[in-house]
Amino acid sequence: MNSKISLTTQNRLILLGLVLSTLLIILIAIFASINIQNKLNEGYQNFGKIISKTLAVESTDLIKDIPEFEKYDKLKYHSQSILNSNDDIAFIEFTDNRGNVIYSSKEDYQNQAQSSKIAVSSPMMVRKQGKSYSIGSVMVGLSGNIINQISSTTRASLLFVFVVAWAVFALVILLNTYLITRELRILHHGVRKISTGEFGYKIQGKGVSTEVRELFDAFNDMSTRLHLYEEQNVEQLTLEKNKMEAVLMSIANGVVVCDNFDSVVLINNQAQKLLEVKENEILKTKIQLYCDSNGELCFKEKIEQFKDTPLDIMETKPLDFNIEVDKRVIKAVISPMFSRNKDYVGYIIVLIDVTKETEMDKIRGHFISNVSHELRTPVTVLRSYIDTLFNFGNEFDFSTQKEFIGVMNKEIIRLNRMVNDILDFSRLESSNIKLEKKNCNIVMLIENCVNSVQVLGQERNLTFSIMKEPDLPDIMLNEGSIERAVKNLLSNAIKYSPDGGRIKIRAERARMGEYVEISIEDQGSGISEEYQNRIFDRFFRVENDTHTIKGTGLGLHLVKISIEKHHNGQVFVQSKLNEGSTFGFRLPIHLSKEEQEEQNNLLKNAEEDYEHPIITQEISSTEQQEDGWEISLEKREI
Repeated sequence: MNSKISLTTQNRLILLGLVLSTLLIILIAIFASINIQNKLNEGYQNFGKIISKTLAVESTDLIKDIPEFEKYDKLKYHSQSILNSNDDIAFIEFTDNRGNVIYSSKEDYQNQAQSSKIAVSSPMMVRKQGKSYSIGSVMVGLSGNIINQISSTTRASLLFVFVVAWAVFALVILLNTYLITRELRILHHGVRKISTGEFGYKIQGKGVSTEVRELFDAFNDMSTRLHLYEEQNVEQLTLEKNKMEAVLMSIANGVVVCDNFDSVVLINNQAQKLLEVKENEILKTKIQLYCDSNGELCFKEKIEQFKDTPLDIMETKPLDFNIEVDKRVIKAVISPMFSRNKDYVGYIIVLIDVTKETEMDKIRGHFISNVSHELRTPVTVLRSYIDTLFNFGNEFDFSTQKEFIGVMNKEIIRLNRMVNDILDFSRLESSNIKLEKKNCNIVMLIENCVNSVQVLGQERNLTFSIMKEPDLPDIMLNEGSIERAVKNLLSNAIKYSPDGGRIKIRAERARMGEYVEISIEDQGSGISEEYQNRIFDRFFRVENDTHTIKGTGLGLHLVKISIEKHHNGQVFVQSKLNEGSTFGFRLPIHLSKEEQEEQNNLLKNAEEDYEHPIITQEISSTEQQEDGWEISLEKREI
């Protein structure tokens, strides 16, 4: 971050005055130029009318008493004499009272006629027997040479005036800048004296502005205080300073200490890490000039607010706000800093990394919003259909009533699935939950899961095929947890498969390691590669033109938790857009020593609980089967 010298109020006023004066002079020059040009055009138009009228009178006297064949020569000679003697007349044209051209100088003076800018016409009148008759008209074209010369002279004069005025103001600014630079050089010289240890050095502030005088007085006061401090026990002061710095450096949160002039005088290691700066890059610089990851001055506005607030308020209620640095959300707290004599000497900024808390708040808000929306939909549908059947059921035939009950059945299944996902999520995410495992035939478990969702596939005309490797060993697992994971994967495959599609389920030994691999392949629209790394994340859902099916975003995450956290296995996904997806997991064939000991402890505790039964509550969960409904009871401890 580069340090910058801010403009003083005096400089701002001078610059503002120069800009306003420049704009005013430009506006006056433009207005005067336009006004003069309009007057010149008006006068030039009148000048053309006078010339045309004069020429009309003269030409009438020349041709009124001569034959028609002599008019051309007379008018031509007369016109040429005028054109040769006056450069401002571009052409002269005579016409009779029927509009026919008697003579036009455009044929003889083509170049001169092309320069015409103004054309003025006047009638040629003769008087006979007390009445006036028109024998034709004369048109005079003016080149505008005179008016162009006058306009050029006017613009040049206005430009000269503007340049002179602007130069005067620029000179004023240069003089003011020189004076400010001189004051800064005096201050710089004093600072160098202090830096060399010449405490007590004072700056003479003669002939300087009020603002700079206050700065000089503050410097002199600081120099005097340093001189007094120097006379005290320097070693003791140094020891105390080192203690303070050691404490600040060891604080877990970031700490930035700024003096009364907003310069950073101390920054600990955590603050350097959070702000991503080095100590030599930020020390002795203005903290307001620090930019966040978006290139914005994240401290400037808040520090101005801090300074505009009374210190007693800031002392009891520090100012806090959030900034973002490299995708990390950092909470900053600004508090005033006082000496032992209660003199204000600066402020401290405490930096706390709240990225995880912010993300959790967003996830919590998204989860609540998503679950509320998902729960509202089936409840609304159920209420609507139940209300309709209750009030108008007698008016419907059996097939309509069956259709209504079928829709209610689907919505109850959907509602039950969401509630189970939420319950399983809270249960499986808990760190102290240990699942009891037993030897289980994985192929039989898969077949049971496929049979339980077969009716859902029949509605979409889907085909299920199970490919199993012979002689697969039994595996130690929690049957309910793995069954839930398989059903979740099967449900997803059914949701995203096209009507009439095929779902393949494979059970085989993994190619690497002692694992049994279970995979479920569909013919759906597939998942973009950019989303595959996040597809098992909590609450993550792919919402686009092809993935519009609603849900809580917990199903795949529960699969991941069940497999990886509680069975020490692995989950995977393989997918290509418009070619389908393959979801699956691998389960270890043999338990580790730690897992074996854990299962032995669970069995021992289960035997003790059998001797001393505990209170249980039965919670019903519903799963749709081929013949309609299956009610299974799950015992949960209270």
